[in-house]
Amino acid sequence: MTTRRIGIVVGGGPAPGTNAVIAAAVIEAVKLGRVAVGFHDGFQWLAQRYTDEQHEMTIDEVSHVHLAGGVMLRTSRTDVGSDAALLRNTVDALRKLAIDGLVAIGGDDMMRSALAIERESKGRIRVVMVPKTIDNDLALPDDVTTLGYETARHVGVELVKNLMEDARTTGRWYLAVTMGRPTGHLTLGIGKAVSATCTIIPEEFAPGSVRLADIADIVEGSIMKRRALGRGHGVTLLSEALVERFDPAEVEELQDVDRDAQGNIRVTEIDLGRKVSNEVMLRLERRGLKVSVVNKTIGYELRCATPLPMEAEYARDLGFAAVRHLVAGGGGTVVTTQAGAPRFVPLADCVDPETGRGRRRAVDVTSEHYQVARAYMVRREPSDLDDATGR
Repeated sequence: MTTRRIGIVVGGGPAPGTNAVIAAAVIEAVKLGRVAVGFHDGFQWLAQRYTDEQHEMTIDEVSHVHLAGGVMLRTSRTDVGSDAALLRNTVDALRKLAIDGLVAIGGDDMMRSALAIERESKGRIRVVMVPKTIDNDLALPDDVTTLGYETARHVGVELVKNLMEDARTTGRWYLAVTMGRPTGHLTLGIGKAVSATCTIIPEEFAPGSVRLADIADIVEGSIMKRRALGRGHGVTLLSEALVERFDPAEVEELQDVDRDAQGNIRVTEIDLGRKVSNEVMLRLERRGLKVSVVNKTIGYELRCATPLPMEAEYARDLGFAAVRHLVAGGGGTVVTTQAGAPRFVPLADCVDPETGRGRRRAVDVTSEHYQVARAYMVRREPSDLDDATGR
């Protein structure tokens, strides 16, 4: 089946490099004699069967956007794979616009939507997905990073580096809560690269087992150990995803958290940094120590940053390969690059059969990658409690 009209759609949160994918896809489609159609605001309008929120894209339009941050087509979190009516509307709208190929740029929700569209259309709309998320948590081969991660890590490192200098200058501690759910890839990547004093990620704990006291124990131990080493300042990074592993009883105790329409506490609204810093300062005061602990959130400023040159190049490779694959009759895949060449992973292999969403990869805390990071942290370990005789 000949692919003549190729749609381009972006879902989920912004990520650096997205515009470079769009640009590469448009340029290659036009060069091959195809029409590139850019959909505005993700699936938001298609899901309502609207067909006006799109336009045919040109090379002139995208020729200088590959190093721009943000998403020129805008994005939304509309997940058409989770609702049969929205899915039918989307496929009907795409068919009305004669779209027979789709470059879908996004994360785990986009995986579900992409696979659902191809199945609902019975293959008449073939989809190639570009894995985009600063969280780096999609179940791709271990050495394949998701688009946006490297730039987000770089920006995060620069921010934390400034906090570290401020901490040294003022003699205070910072607790920086970093974006990334439900895994700790981004937090660990920033902490390891910048050599933060301590980094705490959810994979260290069993689901449903974390209490505020557990996190405070680690932070307090880090502060006390560093003081013993003659340094009264530092920066600890906390993954925002830690709250998703909180003990349910602990969540119920955090009564100042927003609730949803059903009266359930919104776990993601827990102000982790403030609660940990308050708890740690109270503990230190009981020890007779006056330590300034300041909490800081590092999040949205990572998402629309200008992509690093290597990531802009990576993005162009992905957009080029996605269009080439569609034109060659391919579909139902996630495009990656491995060993410098495009590699296509079946979409169905990347989707969790129970949830339908993209499968996640967690940080492997038994890996050398994590163990090296842990070795350079200042954390109180059991061996620190041994006396001079080694007992």
